[in-house]
Amino acid sequence: QVQLVESGGGLVQAGDSLRLSCAASGGPFSTRIMGWFRHTPGKEREFVAGIAWNGGRTDYADAVKGRFTISSDSTKNMMYLQMNTLKPEATAIYYCALRWSLTVLIPKLAKEYEYWGQGTQVTVSS
Repeated sequence: QVQLVESGGGLVQAGDSLRLSCAASGGPFSTRIMGWFRHTPGKEREFVAGIAWNGGRTDYADAVKGRFTISSDSTKNMMYLQMNTLKPEATAIYYCALRWSLTVLIPKLAKEYEYWGQGTQVTVSS
C-alpha cells in the first residue's frame, strides 16, 4: 500500500522561503510521476509542480516558475518542493501525489494521480 506523508509546512512571511518534503513508502517507485498540488477553500486542487521518475523531467505551474523547485531523491523515496519568495497567494494546503507511469509525461489534473498524502498547511502572511 502506497503511503505519502508531507512535512515542512508552516507560517512564514511574504518573501520568505519554505521547503516541503514528501516521504513515500510501499513502493517500488521506479516508474512513477510525483507532483505537488495545493488547495484553498472554494477552489479546485491546483497543480504546482511535478517530476518524472527519472528526475530528468519537471514541470511547473506558471504562477511558481522561477521561484519553486521540485526535486526527488530516489534512494530515499523522497520528494521536495523548495519554495522561495513566497507570496500570500501561496497560502494553501499542499499535497503530495503519485501516479504510476511508464512515460515521463506529467499530468496537471488532480484526477490523474492515484495516491495522495494528507497535506501540509502553508500560510504566508503579508
